[in-house]
Amino acid sequence: MLLDQNTVLSDKQIITGSASSENAIDCCSAGNVVPGALFAVCRTEEGFNGVTKMTISLQTDDDASFANPAELMSTVVMAEALAEKDKVLFAIALPVGLKRFLRTYYVPSGTATAGSLSCFLTDSVDMK
Repeated sequence: MLLDQNTVLSDKQIITGSASSENAIDCCSAGNVVPGALFAVCRTEEGFNGVTKMTISLQTDDDASFANPAELMSTVVMAEALAEKDKVLFAIALPVGLKRFLRTYYVPSGTATAGSLSCFLTDSVDMK
């Protein structure tokens, strides 16, 4: 799987409370450079401690401030999956409804004492 730094939403981002991804992607800035489907992938980099579950959402908006974001998809990940290092939490084709800007939003339940995530777009998914 090849990664482009311009399509990384979170890079080993430490999540201790509700937060948006470190980066948002301006989907119109580069034009249509990848034909076909793009996939959103989210994985743990370091396992989480103290988190009972986490809601992870892909959000889109016409404005870079995300004043009125729309959810493209949302998933709840349970503690067992979050505790593992290098665990793919989801890998989905980008759903219909994408606006100009894209980000992820994380809402953990519990008190996180350790853990980090990476989330990015790619044109192929490593299925190991």
